[in-house]
Amino acid sequence: MKHKNLLFPAAIVLLIGVILLSLCLGASGLTLSQLPQAIKSGITTLPGRIFYLIRLPRTAACVLAGSALAVSGCVIQAVLSNPLASPNIIGVNAGAGLAVTICCAFGAISGWVIAAGSFLGALCAGMLVALVAQKAGLSRTTVLLGGVAVNSFLNALSETIVNLVPNSGLLSSDFRVGGFSSVSYPRLIPAGILILLALGVLMTLCHELDILSLGAETAQGLGLPVKKMRMIFLGLAALLSGASVSFCGLLGFVGLLIPHAVRKLAGSESRYLLPLSAILGAAFVTGADLAARMIFVPYELPVGILMSLMGGPFFLWLVLHRKGGHRDD
Repeated sequence: MKHKNLLFPAAIVLLIGVILLSLCLGASGLTLSQLPQAIKSGITTLPGRIFYLIRLPRTAACVLAGSALAVSGCVIQAVLSNPLASPNIIGVNAGAGLAVTICCAFGAISGWVIAAGSFLGALCAGMLVALVAQKAGLSRTTVLLGGVAVNSFLNALSETIVNLVPNSGLLSSDFRVGGFSSVSYPRLIPAGILILLALGVLMTLCHELDILSLGAETAQGLGLPVKKMRMIFLGLAALLSGASVSFCGLLGFVGLLIPHAVRKLAGSESRYLLPLSAILGAAFVTGADLAARMIFVPYELPVGILMSLMGGPFFLWLVLHRKGGHRDD
């Protein structure tokens, strides 16, 4: 218990550290000593414009996306009873991406329309995978194969729309890979409000999520309305993923890497797992984005590429590791 309680201040210190580095480092210099003056001067000076128009929205986007995707991964893994599931692997992010592409095809590129459309796309994709898995027995293989199929199908639809309606490709490769270079306040603020609301609700449902993760029969025996709670949790996970995709694109593997790392540190109890995943997810994405823009400065590597370079091998290792120790249903 003491070990778990110490993790929170350590994670918060780590997050504050990477946030300060993200605000101060980049192609345009803004040192830590200049930060107070930049904050005070507003956009009337060059350091102030760098801070308020570039660094602040980008850092806030990293924090929000990292928290949302990490917690969404925790919830999806619990609801689908599959530790290999995550928003990008089972098609939730692809559903949100398709919805954003459709919105762009009709001329909407920011605001509540993008955020709401992205949520609906993620929700439909998540529900479809859950329905396929439930009909076929909810085995780990079924969830993954169903998710891969949905992911491929939705990505193909997105590419078709981009080819037929060139304006829908406005978000281009940066969106499809995942990145924060084009984040703006009109796109970030609506999505950020939805993310904070969803995170707040989920933090009050930790007990229910723990019961649901015991299995449908056990949860039903303990008096939990399983179908209703599954819908609620999938809806909240879709809201987190969809809102994130609306401003950061199809950023992958955060919802897989962070929940597994936190379980190693703090176990699977949701009252520790969810908040720690939110904090460490925010720190991880912010740190990865900082590395992506500093490695080849003044050139910038989309952070989604860096995530895939880390997440792909980790996913393969996880599949092989679990296959060696567990037999699928």
